[in-house]
Amino acid sequence: MSMDFIEAMNELEREKGISKDVLFEAIEAALISSYKRNFNTAQNVRVDMNRNTGVIRVYARKLIVEEVLDSRTEISLPAAREINPHFQLEDIAEIEVTPRDFGRIAAQTAKQVVTQRIREAERGLIYNAFVDKEEDIVTGVVQRQDLRNIYIDLGKIEAALPLTELMPNEKFVHGDRIKAYITKVENTTKGPQIILSRTHPGLLKRLFELEVPEIFDGVVEIRSVAREAGFRSKIAVHSRNEEVDPVGSCVGPKGMRVQTIVGELRGEKIDIVRFSEQVDEYVANALSPSKVLEVHVFEEEKMARVIVPDYQLSLAIGIKGQNARLAAKLTGWKIDIKSESQAEQEFGREKDSSSEMHQDSVSVD
Repeated sequence: MSMDFIEAMNELEREKGISKDVLFEAIEAALISSYKRNFNTAQNVRVDMNRNTGVIRVYARKLIVEEVLDSRTEISLPAAREINPHFQLEDIAEIEVTPRDFGRIAAQTAKQVVTQRIREAERGLIYNAFVDKEEDIVTGVVQRQDLRNIYIDLGKIEAALPLTELMPNEKFVHGDRIKAYITKVENTTKGPQIILSRTHPGLLKRLFELEVPEIFDGVVEIRSVAREAGFRSKIAVHSRNEEVDPVGSCVGPKGMRVQTIVGELRGEKIDIVRFSEQVDEYVANALSPSKVLEVHVFEEEKMARVIVPDYQLSLAIGIKGQNARLAAKLTGWKIDIKSESQAEQEFGREKDSSSEMHQDSVSVD
């Protein structure tokens, strides 16, 4: 092995961060297999590669015994003492058996090992770079599509966006720039595998964290997210500073902040509601944009019965029950919605339009 090869090893250690000693050990292990395969031997051998000169030597390792039964793995004590007079029985004697043309085999094997280790190191660096981005947003360029996935170029690696993780009616073509949420980063035998999503609630949460400085700074906190991707979402926010309005912060001046997110989500409607430790108030807020008259909380069943004006019943329930369903997901409570007339018939409630609860929320289309 030439000095140029040793210098190349030093360069790899500097540029790729691959330990030179690890490379040497890997090459020596591979050379043992190459020696046994190419020279058809079952000898127990050790390969030594000089770290400074690159010179390679092969040594047969033999057990020193009184009577030799297998000359490939054993040597007699007298024969061993011709090599080193200090040898004793049961010692291991090493005898150089380097083949004359072993250099060619060694060079080819070393090249294969180094190439493999470089590939593994690069995969490791990519994995380490993206594993910390799990549950975060990345931006990439659409490359291609098959029956199951859209493949997104993230620069150093191609990520997979399953078609099942696209929002309804969402289509992309080659060259489109796309933002997506990393749901999983795995280190497989074929290298790092990154799975993306456009439907995950985490995408909405991260978009708000990136778009709203008060959330990024920790003044406003996102307490819960409920999402039916492509249609409607609800997000509950809370302020750690009484002087900061959490809903207004998320909406932004003239609605610019939330409209940016709505645009990224292709027009998905977003209801921003104020979180409350008071269940009745929180449930009422969560049913935005409908108005709520009363909320009766049943702790043991973790259920809330909500009474709304007659003309607001369909709005409170939503199309195909969507508004009520999202409110239940957001709060974690079962919600039973009754109109004022229904409540009067079933529970004897008297109509009282003045009892409408205060709600703190905003709905954005």
